[in-house]
Amino acid sequence: QVQLVESGGGLVQAGASLRLSCIASGINFRTYAMAWFRQAPGKEREYVAGFSRTGGYTYYADSVKGRFTVSRDNAKNTLFLQMNSLRPEDTAVYYCAADQRINTSSLRLPAQYDYWGKGTKVTVSS
Repeated sequence: QVQLVESGGGLVQAGASLRLSCIASGINFRTYAMAWFRQAPGKEREYVAGFSRTGGYTYYADSVKGRFTVSRDNAKNTLFLQMNSLRPEDTAVYYCAADQRINTSSLRLPAQYDYWGKGTKVTVSS
C-alpha cells in the first residue's frame, strides 16, 4: 500500500540539469524521513540527499554538495531533487526512499529505510 514513484530521469550531457520527482502515497509524508539514493552497476547503493523526519533538516552527500538541491511539496506529497552541473559520475539509477523511524545518525544507510521506489535512470554523457 505504500508507493513511491520516481520520474524525471533521462539522458543528458555533462553540465546539464535534471529535476527528479518522487510522489509518495500510503504514508504520512510530513512525518517521514525522505531521501534520494543512487546505484550504478557494480557499485553499492549510496546516499545522495534527503530530509530528516518532519523535514526540519536537509543532508547531502559530499559529492553533490553545491550542485544538487533536495526539496519537498507537502501539499502534493512529492519529493524533488534538482540536479545541476551534472557529471558522468552521476550516472546511476536514482531511488526514492522513506522511513518512519530513522534517526539522523543513520539516515545515510540504505538498510535503515523500509520503503523504496523502483528508480529512475539518469545517464550523463561526456
